[in-house]
Amino acid sequence: MKEFKFNIDGKEIKASVAPQEDGKLAVTLNDTTYTVEVPELMKQAARPVVNHAAAPAPVSTKPIAAAPVASNTVAAPLPGTITKVLVSEGDKVKKGDTLLTMEAMKMENSITAEADGIVRKVHVGVGASVNQGDALVDFEGLSVPQTQVPAAAPAAPAATPAAKPAAAPQPSAPAAGAHTVEAPLPGTIKQVLVSVGQEIAAGDTVVVMEAMKMENNITAEFGGKVTAVNVAVGDQVQSGQALVETA
Repeated sequence: MKEFKFNIDGKEIKASVAPQEDGKLAVTLNDTTYTVEVPELMKQAARPVVNHAAAPAPVSTKPIAAAPVASNTVAAPLPGTITKVLVSEGDKVKKGDTLLTMEAMKMENSITAEADGIVRKVHVGVGASVNQGDALVDFEGLSVPQTQVPAAAPAAPAATPAAKPAAAPQPSAPAAGAHTVEAPLPGTIKQVLVSVGQEIAAGDTVVVMEAMKMENNITAEFGGKVTAVNVAVGDQVQSGQALVETA
């Protein structure tokens, strides 16, 4: 800022001049300030430069095409012999559909699909002997098309442990000449197909039980009259437990 003193018609004048950022001058005369525009200075004043941010790229809303899920292989849960093959390559199956049956541990076991999908390859045929873990059927499904990534689902509350079922009462020892159909492995009773007093033949299915993710037909080795049915639908049984008695 520059200050001046001068007389006009015998009157003393105090003046100050201060430059402004926009090229103008602030001129003060005897405590009164005036804004003075000087064209040459205004031309030299720096003009602000505005940088425009690049516009964000538009988000595509095109649906994502359905993609094949990795192939799933249904494997033999235990050694046995294939008795039926109910699907072929290209067949569409739903969760729970029976793919084939196999005989193992004197039981006919239904091997089912654990998810919806399309059969890609059948590795076995009727009469084939398989070991535990051998590939039986390959199938694959399709993922659901989506337009956006779904929000994560809230965590499910911890499941309350189910009460342990009461131990089934142990039946009395069968009479002489009687035969007992026993559970070949632990499982859950799904169907009871006989009743006390019913006449059955050797090879008849008496109960169906679920074990190792398979439905197993439990058959009688001997014919005769049913004298006792020791289980009901929903019962949990252990290996060697008596299921049905005949005489």
